Parts: sequence; structure tokens; C-alpha cells
Amino acid sequence: MKAFYAEEQKHHDPKAFLSSGAPQPNPEKPERVERLLAGARSAGLTIERPREHGLGPIAAVHTPEYLDFLEHIFARWQRIEGASAEVIPNIHPIARGGSYPASAVGQAGYHMADTACPISAETWNSALWSAWSAVEAAEAVMAGAHSAYALCRPPGHHAFADVAGGFCFINNSAVAAQVLRKNAACVAILDVDLHHGNGTQGIFYARSDVLTVSLHADPVRFYPFFWGHADERGEGAGLGYNLNLPLPRKSGDAAFLEALGTAFRRIRAFAPEALVVALGLDAFEGDPFGGLSVTTPGFSRIGEAIAGLGLPTVIVQEGGYLCEALGDNLTAFLTGFGGKKG
Repeated sequence: MKAFYAEEQKHHDPKAFLSSGAPQPNPEKPERVERLLAGARSAGLTIERPREHGLGPIAAVHTPEYLDFLEHIFARWQRIEGASAEVIPNIHPIARGGSYPASAVGQAGYHMADTACPISAETWNSALWSAWSAVEAAEAVMAGAHSAYALCRPPGHHAFADVAGGFCFINNSAVAAQVLRKNAACVAILDVDLHHGNGTQGIFYARSDVLTVSLHADPVRFYPFFWGHADERGEGAGLGYNLNLPLPRKSGDAAFLEALGTAFRRIRAFAPEALVVALGLDAFEGDPFGGLSVTTPGFSRIGEAIAGLGLPTVIVQEGGYLCEALGDNLTAFLTGFGGKKG
């Protein structure tokens, strides 16, 4: 299996975020890349640099208003006297129906859901290359590879069509799914991150050509709080094309694999021609976010189970934060996934 990654993805280096109202070091650190690269190489993957793909595949899932904001907001922010070094919102609309402000401060509040995604001088370029890694992996699968891995950093599954959030700016899993749709009549996205893939759900919520399934910690007391509940099934043409499987915190390998079986049943009923796995490794028992107590051998079993679907698959990196086992967990997943096919 090939992996795709560009060095520019490391340049984004957010400094802080608010957790329970208190400033904390931002856990989405460039060092994650080194751990994940080591994990991919240990699983026998070869690392390739993606090509530049322009804005086309990104604009297919994000609004032009939002992309213009992401590209230019840092320079605009620097012209504000006394502004913070990074773009961080401090005011938000209570609904999307209001007017669109001209102010950089107002637009930051409109397009940024929380303080976890500060924007610096390098953010836009890093996010572009992260998305292009997903595009390259999708194109490799379209060209005949059974699977490919995109080391996407910054991650993407919390990004909506016009909102950043939760360390995410461009929704790489959505970008990959939309690219796959060029050849596939329907595509499923299976999100196994600790946190609900609210941005991915939002992008495809009214569509019947992309099934979104997410296993995650129950959001009733956990980020992203307002999405990820079991009664969210889609809307309009997309009604019945979204499945959320919230799990109790610390529920362990057995509960995760049981929920995965439910996810597979829905995916098989959808009969997709390709699969995107939004791979978060923060469900791990030793992850800084506490996780779902999935073990390292558990990730191998999860990878093996997903491979059993037998679908052309793009694996897109989402969460998973600095801990000793981060690289080992990726190796375990990829080895389990590849081992199934021999």
C-alpha cells in the first residue's frame, strides 16, 4: 500500500486552545507526523509526495466564501491593532441565517466553530497539502490500487462546508469521497475517530450518494456535543443515509468491534463501490483525550475487520495525539488491514 504525505503539512504549528475555558497547549502538534510516518513505514508502506491538485477537488465540498476566508484571513488579521498572533475567534453567530460581516473578527467567528483551530501564516498551505494527500490517495485507488493511505495533517473531519473546528480546516475525508464519486456511483465514509465526524456528516447530510457512518464517544458529555447523536439520520434526499453509533467512554475493544459490526451491516445495505475510512487513533486507551480504551491489538482487529468488507479503500488520517504508542497504533491498524488480503 502507498502512503501520501508532503513536508509542507508540518509547517502549521498551532500554539494553544481553550479546554474547559482554560488555555492549554494545542495537542495537534507537527511531531504527530513523525510518529505517524514511522508507523506507516513499520507497516511496510512506501511514502510518496502528492502532486498539487489546485482548488478544484477542495471547492467541490467547501464554499468559495469559506475558502477565500481561509486563504486570506491571516494577512487581514495582522492589520488589526493589538490582535493576537494567531487568528482566534471571540464571537459567534447563534444561527447561520444572519448577515455576513465584512470584519475579519466577525468572519472569524462565522467560519470558526471553536478555539481549537487557530490560523497562522502556514495554516492555509499546510491544509492544502493535507487535502492534496487525500486527493492523491483517492486517485491511486481510482487507478486500480485496492487501498491507499493519506497521512492528512492537519486533520479534517470536524470541518463543515464553511466552518473550521476541532483542529480541522479542510475536510480531507469528504474531499477523498467526492473524488471517488467520479468513478463510483456511491461511496461510504466510515469514521472511527474518538470524536464524531460532525463536519463530514454536515457536508453529506442531505445527499443519498454518500453514506456517512461514525463510531465515537457519546457526545452527550463530549466534543462535539451538538452532533453525533443516534437520532441524526440525514435530511431530505439524505434521510436514512447517516448512521451514528455513540459509545460510552472507556468501553473497550469488544464494544467497539460490536458497534463496527452494526456499521458494516448498514454499509453492506448501501452497496457502495468504494470506502473512505476516517482513521482516528484517539480512541486509544493511552491517548491524551482519554479515548474509548481501544488497545493496540484492538486497532489491528479493527483494521482486519474493515478489510473484510472487500471494498476499494482510501484511509484518511484524522485524530490521534502524542503518546508513546501513536505510531504503533497506526502500524497495528495498517498491518491488520493489509494482513487480511495477504
